[in-house]
Amino acid sequence: MPHSLRLKNKILNILDLAPPLKDILCSDEPPASKRTKFQHFLGVRLREPFEEDSSIPPLEWIIARNAIEAFRNIISVRSERIAAFSFLDYLIDLVQREDYRDMPLPSKGFMAELEHLLRGIMGKAGIYKEKFPVFQKHEGRRAAVLRSKDLSRMMRTARIFMDAYPGGLDENVVRQRSINKARILQYFNAADLDWEDWEWHTRNIIRDADTLAALVPLTVEEYQAVKIARQHRIPFGITPYYLSLLDGETGSKNDRAVRAQVIPSLSYVTRMTELREQNEQSMDFMLERDTSPIEGITRRYPGIVILKPVLTCPQICVYCQRNWEISDACQPDAVLGEAAMNKALQWIADTPEISEVLITGGDPLLLSNGKLENLLFRLSQIDHVERIRIGTRMLVTLPQRVTDALVRDISHFHKPGRREVVIVTHFEHPYEVTPQAMDAVQKFRCCGISVYNQQVFTFYNSRKFESVALRKVLRLIGVTPYYTFNTKGKEETADYQVPLVRLLQEQKEEARLMPGTLRTDEVVFNVPGLGKNYLRANQHHDMISILPNGRRVYEFHPWEKKLELADTYVYTDVSIYDYLQRLKAIGENLSDYKTIWYYY
Repeated sequence: MPHSLRLKNKILNILDLAPPLKDILCSDEPPASKRTKFQHFLGVRLREPFEEDSSIPPLEWIIARNAIEAFRNIISVRSERIAAFSFLDYLIDLVQREDYRDMPLPSKGFMAELEHLLRGIMGKAGIYKEKFPVFQKHEGRRAAVLRSKDLSRMMRTARIFMDAYPGGLDENVVRQRSINKARILQYFNAADLDWEDWEWHTRNIIRDADTLAALVPLTVEEYQAVKIARQHRIPFGITPYYLSLLDGETGSKNDRAVRAQVIPSLSYVTRMTELREQNEQSMDFMLERDTSPIEGITRRYPGIVILKPVLTCPQICVYCQRNWEISDACQPDAVLGEAAMNKALQWIADTPEISEVLITGGDPLLLSNGKLENLLFRLSQIDHVERIRIGTRMLVTLPQRVTDALVRDISHFHKPGRREVVIVTHFEHPYEVTPQAMDAVQKFRCCGISVYNQQVFTFYNSRKFESVALRKVLRLIGVTPYYTFNTKGKEETADYQVPLVRLLQEQKEEARLMPGTLRTDEVVFNVPGLGKNYLRANQHHDMISILPNGRRVYEFHPWEKKLELADTYVYTDVSIYDYLQRLKAIGENLSDYKTIWYYY
């Protein structure tokens, strides 16, 4: 049987899930008429649960409603224009053409999307295999006891997942890392006292593949990637402290997220090399060039600005938003010049609408205590600045930097009732939460300074209940989950990106099982040039198409959409199917993720 015929038969078999839609697609009517009939059918399906004889269970109806609304949206003329692709015309071609030459073939991801969309529309999602819970048949104490048993069952299941992710506070992990520390100190001919000196770490940042390979086992790909990165001056660097968090073997499941933070993939360095040969601005995913009114300042919102006094870090994260600006770890010439700093501070002083300043970069804790204290002093002299955020990852990558003297110098400017100073950091995985990191957090907390966390949700920390395990341990060490960011859609970080709907699934099925004190973070997508889009609220984005390669297309609405006219942003997401296949390859059970298709 010819390939095109086999493919057509597969599509027709999927369409059997919704016979009325199949009949419309197979008819000889013109596309405009088919669109009208599609919309009519979907409208009827949408009204069906309100009829007295509706047979659709309540929760299955909610899935059907969401699928119907998504389908209606993607076959609208407006969506086709914005996405520059007609999902409906493509379906018609797949059903009616004799061969598929001169058209993109549907991927397995597309076929899976079509199947689940139709299952959703027809009330056949099949995710509710159980009967209604027994407690709903009872009242009073009997109902409460049965309900309590159900809740305990849910939590036991969650704990099975979370127990699979050891943390940096576990005794066995602490013991292994003390061995790692001794090995690293021996390599550098250093002593325990040196290990507690943060400047010793910055002087001994691991910058090349051979040094890295001498200290920790690497795969061939990891070694090659670091080698190529250094040859092409792609930012790379690991502090000795963070290197001690890596396991002493390759292929370990425990340190997968830690390694992925700092050891780039071959695809990353290859794409970065290509991009660096092009216009540098093509790498500015967040369009900071369009939101920087003056050097050193970025402004996307009415009441807060970003101040960047330094554009380097002691350690380079692979998915760094500003990898187009950062040239190396601890780059000595990356500090904002005095004249530019004076102008930036004067700009803040001359802009009374600003009440909050986020000091970031790069990592501002690379500045000396004196320079940081002077910067905080100058900001504190601006009456309308009520809050100063310090964005740093050193609590994770180099907690030795958080000395008593540093905390004392920072806490001088924390004045309850007048001005707040807060720390915002980036813990990405429970494996990064160590006794040293906990001590650094507690030093700030003991001075009344809050510490917040911004997790970047990547493939390497996106497994079932993995983020829940992180939130749980963060709260115990005194850190408040603040934001969970979808990995920015930068070309070079494709290996790190996950479908947007995985964040929604995580929030609504995993985080939701936890107490409210743990799930305080907001899931967001950072829209280039516009700022944060809150994914949890469906009214902030729409799915507008599904491409032949199985990737969904979304239209994101700007945060100010109810305040003034602004343009929307169109984004092509990661294929759900491809993401699930990657999870399967690392040993995940895909049935644990089966509801992911029914988020839009």
